[in-house]
Amino acid sequence: MVSSLLSVRSLLFSIFMLMAGSGFLATLMSLRLEAAGTTQLLIGLIGTAYYAGLTLGALRAGRIIERVGHIRAFTAFVSLFSASTLACTVWQEFGFWAVLRFIEGLSLAGVFICIESWLNERATPQTRGAILAFYMVALYAGQGAGQFLLDLGNRVPALPFIAASILLSLAVIPIALTRIPGPALGGATPLSFVRLYRISPLGIIGAAVTGVMLGGFYALGAIYAHGLGMGRPQTALFMSLVILGGVVLQIPIGRLSDRFDRRKVIIGTFAGTGLVSLVLGLLARRPDIVDTLGLLFGGLVFTLYPLCVAHTNDFLEPDQRVGASGGLVLVYSIGAAIGPIIAAMAMTRIGPGGLFYFLALAAAAAVGFGVWRQRVREPVPNEQQQPYQILPRTTPIAATLDPNTAEEG
Repeated sequence: MVSSLLSVRSLLFSIFMLMAGSGFLATLMSLRLEAAGTTQLLIGLIGTAYYAGLTLGALRAGRIIERVGHIRAFTAFVSLFSASTLACTVWQEFGFWAVLRFIEGLSLAGVFICIESWLNERATPQTRGAILAFYMVALYAGQGAGQFLLDLGNRVPALPFIAASILLSLAVIPIALTRIPGPALGGATPLSFVRLYRISPLGIIGAAVTGVMLGGFYALGAIYAHGLGMGRPQTALFMSLVILGGVVLQIPIGRLSDRFDRRKVIIGTFAGTGLVSLVLGLLARRPDIVDTLGLLFGGLVFTLYPLCVAHTNDFLEPDQRVGASGGLVLVYSIGAAIGPIIAAMAMTRIGPGGLFYFLALAAAAAVGFGVWRQRVREPVPNEQQQPYQILPRTTPIAATLDPNTAEEG
């Protein structure tokens, strides 16, 4: 196992650097646009542009990789991302930045496909779980650490973008020098949304609602924190704690879902997320306890997507799981593209707390749908449930990393 992890250390280091350089850009751009007087709706559209690019890239970037190879494609995608990040310093205007964020989402999808297909090629049934766990640690740790680069722009406004570009450029070096061969892409053709709904209505609706919630939060969470009077360091800490919280409750909640009716755990987690969101909305004037609540919010909301994947897998044959997980990633991404627009409308009407009022309403809708599904469908027996697995919400290729699909490799 140790040798297998060492064989992918360059990939893990690259993804950490990439997430450190890119993970705080949404926060930074939101704060810059708000300071320039841009409306919250337009700021929300910036988030939508990013997730639209991520979704399109997840569907199309594989063709480029197959044509030119993994290393060349990876280098091209990161270079494009780095260039678009630097271009943000040229002109701060909503339309221009929206185009750049779309390009960044497109580029990052290509990066994820390269990394995840490499990791899948190096994984064995014995090491797949460990490699996936380290991949998730690199993703979350990089994204969380990167938030603290926000404060670099106090004296030189362009410095955070320059720092991001440097980190992105450095991430290319381990990949450019790697001797890991580029694997063939395949095995991750997503199931159609109609088929997914017929298999597991709660799984696909839950994934979509989770996307709406997290897309809205990532696009506008910094605006919420700033609206509470937080400065850049406090905003960076708040965003980082939410991301850190995404790691804390994954295993405890996952274990519960393996032992009991998974639908009850999904409903309970949505209900808990909605309750915490409601409190965050109501206490928009109490920034002294917002950090603690943010940690709890992250711990709950980040667990929802893998719960929905596990619930869907409970109804599938082994050879369907990769396709289903790939389809759920796309459903999540589409939801994430929609979420920022609606969240921005809520904040425009209500104020900073409107973000979390909207998230609470979305969670309540998912709870209602889940309760209805409990009444019309019998639960899967506990002994037939698939094991819960922490999963990234990146591209359909990520589905091949799930140890539960190891037999399809």
